[in-house]
Amino acid sequence: MRKIRIFEHISLDGVIEHDKNYAYGAWTAPYRTPAGMAMLLEAYGTTFDLVIGRRTYDEWLGYWPNAGDFPMANAINAATKYVATHRPDSLMWGPVTDLGEDIIEGVRNLKSTNGPDLVLSGSISLTSVLLDAGLIDEVILIVYPVLLGRGKRLLSDSFDARRLEFVNTATTPTGVMLNTYRHLGALTT
Repeated sequence: MRKIRIFEHISLDGVIEHDKNYAYGAWTAPYRTPAGMAMLLEAYGTTFDLVIGRRTYDEWLGYWPNAGDFPMANAINAATKYVATHRPDSLMWGPVTDLGEDIIEGVRNLKSTNGPDLVLSGSISLTSVLLDAGLIDEVILIVYPVLLGRGKRLLSDSFDARRLEFVNTATTPTGVMLNTYRHLGALTT
């Protein structure tokens, strides 16, 4: 059985948005270091597949296939991309397949197969849905020492509370923290 691991680059106030149309689009750039990249590569593992939403797929299609020859680009380009989409016929950056009409069932079936861990990154709606369905195993937050105030948040407003267990943390020289948590299930009070 495969594990699903969420990876998100996040500000201290919960913003994950950093695409080219966002007012502070390159907010992660000043914090990047070779040590940080090594830490991130180690966390991702040597091989993985991706579970992503259609918007993330389209955004990444504009960058990763032409990013050059370096370990993260090579790993992302080699990964099978499992995409939540209503337009599977237009998927061109592969290896790629769609998750089907019932995304939860598609991910549940995918999880039960043999293969590398599955990485989910960038999709707010998919992140919330899969956490609510209990399909996420780990949450890895790459936390930057910045407050952005506005922008897309990690979880949708309709998200139900979840319990996490701290696993470990690592820090870069620029103060970026990579925090790993195990997903335990719904929060009970």
